[in-house]
Amino acid sequence: MDVLIQLLDRLLHAAGQLFANPFYYIGILFIVLHYRKQIQLERKLFHTRLHSLLNETWRTVFWGWIGGLSASVLLLFVGVNLQADVVILLWAITVILILLRVRFLCLAYAVGILGIAQVILSWIPDAASLKNSLPMLDIVENADIPSLLAIVAILHLLEGMLTHFQGARMATPLFLEGKRGQIIGGQQLQGFWPVPLFLLVPMTGGSELSLPWGTLFGANLASGWTLLAFPAMIGFTELTISKLPRKQARASADLLYLYGIILLAAAIAAHFWSPILLVGALLSIALHEGLIRYNQWMEAKQVPFYVHSSRGLMVLSVVPNSPAQELGIQTGEVIHKVNGHKIRTKADLHLAMGLNSAFCKLEVLNEEGEVRFLQRAIFAGDHHQLGIILAPDQEALYFTEHRPVHLFSYLRGKLTGLLSNDSTKSM
Repeated sequence: MDVLIQLLDRLLHAAGQLFANPFYYIGILFIVLHYRKQIQLERKLFHTRLHSLLNETWRTVFWGWIGGLSASVLLLFVGVNLQADVVILLWAITVILILLRVRFLCLAYAVGILGIAQVILSWIPDAASLKNSLPMLDIVENADIPSLLAIVAILHLLEGMLTHFQGARMATPLFLEGKRGQIIGGQQLQGFWPVPLFLLVPMTGGSELSLPWGTLFGANLASGWTLLAFPAMIGFTELTISKLPRKQARASADLLYLYGIILLAAAIAAHFWSPILLVGALLSIALHEGLIRYNQWMEAKQVPFYVHSSRGLMVLSVVPNSPAQELGIQTGEVIHKVNGHKIRTKADLHLAMGLNSAFCKLEVLNEEGEVRFLQRAIFAGDHHQLGIILAPDQEALYFTEHRPVHLFSYLRGKLTGLLSNDSTKSM
């Protein structure tokens, strides 16, 4: 009971440190900017918004706390060794990296770079004189890289869980240019969570009570221990033209689980045998990049799914709180008939809906090709097309350019990555 009281006392103290840490607020600011850009894109493409800035920001911060506290409980049994100056250095590296690419807002890259730098520093014959001129190198030399790799691994296991259960609801429908120049539909899954970690670390003059359990890394807690606040960011970005959002989210989660398990094994091996340290640092970066490249490679081989066919019009998304959502229409379903008329084009849809301005009957093909019969009254003020966002055709005015984005694209007011469909200008 005394240990539990001490843990709660140290947790309150660490929470105060967290709220005084500017890097935690940098993470939240990034999330606000991210969702702001997402809503801008949705308004431009679909003339409506599919997400709420306030709701999405609140939700990601809330689940970041839930995940951070859960990971912190797990890390109590790992026994990492981490100093506050190492936390500051990692965030400094991360800020520099996201100036190049937003997707580098991940601890895996900063820890990998720090680990590689530590190994290189150990190879320099006259490192002592170099450290005298660059005091920051002392932080690099004294950083416990196996502990950091273990933190990265556990964070990615947490990211896999969040992606599995929440990744699909973060999907943003897109209009993209296909291989042959045609406009096709796609889904971009993006999620970022600010995760506050509270790490059990050794500290002289900390709590005098010993812990009733041992730690995996055997951290020296005999002289005292405390909880250190570590604001971290986790997140993923995936683009699919061939799978439903929930299937893509599950596939991404499985890869994240695999990454976390491999990296945790490398961290444990590096803790007990230092020559593995460089391997673990390289894996932290290389495997993370490999996950991204693997998904891109797999998608490049697939046939586009979000296109219209002879069966009818493909549903790309549904506007929240719209009649289509009330009817239970799902992404990936096909509008086959409206008011008894078979639908092949958007013109067919508008004509069929105009046959009865007060009521609408639909025949929708689900993912298995089975017919679902839906009907609903139409009221003044209802969303256009019942709130159904259809996959694009060649008359789409805009499509998105999928390319790497740096931080300044988020800071600029102008919406970037959106191109005009030149084929519509010649019509």
